[in-house]
Amino acid sequence: MIILGIEGTAHTFGAGIVDSEHNILANEIDMFKPAEGGLHPREVANHHSETAAPVIKKALDSAGMAAEDIDLVSFSMGPGLGPCLRVAATAARAFAGYMRIPIIGVNHCIAHIEIGRAVTGCTDPALLYASGGNTQVIAYSEGRYRIFGETQDIGIGNMLDKLGRELGMGFYAGPRIEELAKNADRYYELPYSVKGMDVAFSGLMTAAVALYRKGVSLENISYSVQETAYSMLTEVTERAMAHIGKKEVLLGGGVAQNMRLREMIEEMAHARGAEMFVPDRRLCMDNGAMIAWLGYLMHSSGVRMEIKDTEVRQRFRTDEVSVTWRKRSAPRSSCREFPEIR
Repeated sequence: MIILGIEGTAHTFGAGIVDSEHNILANEIDMFKPAEGGLHPREVANHHSETAAPVIKKALDSAGMAAEDIDLVSFSMGPGLGPCLRVAATAARAFAGYMRIPIIGVNHCIAHIEIGRAVTGCTDPALLYASGGNTQVIAYSEGRYRIFGETQDIGIGNMLDKLGRELGMGFYAGPRIEELAKNADRYYELPYSVKGMDVAFSGLMTAAVALYRKGVSLENISYSVQETAYSMLTEVTERAMAHIGKKEVLLGGGVAQNMRLREMIEEMAHARGAEMFVPDRRLCMDNGAMIAWLGYLMHSSGVRMEIKDTEVRQRFRTDEVSVTWRKRSAPRSSCREFPEIR
């Protein structure tokens, strides 16, 4: 079976192609970058509308396939920005309808988990999902992926991007903050908001902006923000692992590319006698391959959808999905079975 996955929850439109023999055949993305300011959902949706067909064609070309070779289409049903989700859904419905093949809408957050399980070889991890719009600690329990902790205000990636705009770094500030932090010479204490299993980042961002207005260097602000925010994430992840008895931790989402976050989580995991797993960076960010893979798992476990079942859901909670593919011996893979992604 050949599966086309279409991703369009936020700033990235992606198309990935996966087969049932555990190969990623293509994984193409086109990311919206605003000229100034942040993301306006309608502007991003317009970008997706313009790039959908070219990105899907590029994926087919990269895989050396024609549209007729696709057996199943899956797409990101949510959570995400409504206008962006609707573009991805429309593209998937149009492709499935024209080619007369099945269609499945998937949960974006669970797609991060399943592609991570597939390519790293971990079996039953707690996932620290750190992205722009989402920050959650998730693990499988009793037939569903349960959220054991999450942000109470904004996602870690959104906080970094908003801070970057306030500090004159431009948009998509996470990589810039990571580089600046390497040259810091002082840590400034910032609000550390951990509330049980949950976190909050707004106070941290406000305090960091205040430091900037007092003349503190961008290097020291970046370092202080990273150390504080990622320590918060490490604490709630460790608490969740202890609570549910997991010996594996998986990182997912765009912020999982940050090396300092990886260092903290890995050190915590090793101290607990556990192991950390991180997929290839191109699979940490939003991408169509992970959508295709989850679509395949769902379809192989008997899930079927009609067009009327594919309405997008902006607030599609992870724990709303019945994880049918883990109730039976659903196909999985190890990192050895996945070739290097082209």
